[in-house]
Amino acid sequence: MTTPPSAFPDVEKLVVDVLKADPALAGAIIAVQAPAGFDGTQSAVLVNRRGGAWIGDQHVDMPLIEFEVYGPTKNAAHVLANGARRALLATIGKKVGVNFISDVEEQDGPRWLPDYVYRGANRYLCVIRLSVSVF
Repeated sequence: MTTPPSAFPDVEKLVVDVLKADPALAGAIIAVQAPAGFDGTQSAVLVNRRGGAWIGDQHVDMPLIEFEVYGPTKNAAHVLANGARRALLATIGKKVGVNFISDVEEQDGPRWLPDYVYRGANRYLCVIRLSVSVF
């Protein structure tokens, strides 16, 4: 097994950049953290790495990416969640920046989950595993 690199790619930024470039997601907040004043009723996709694994022989980082997707209505949040999933799934076999995405696999979602931080929120969660070549 090879030693993992001292720094993995910033997959949160990579995913945020992919989603921001998708015209179908225009108008939604795409970020790793909720902006000031966020109350859970705006259209937003919050992107977070939730673990993953280093596959040494293949030089592949396999992070689990979680989307917290919000909308002004439950239906709007669902539509936005599906748009974010579609945009990320479309990166299979493509180079994104300096990284090659060899696989994208949905692990969970979209799943409706009430939000206990933002009282009026309409939220769906998705978890997607990426396979990102690291050299």
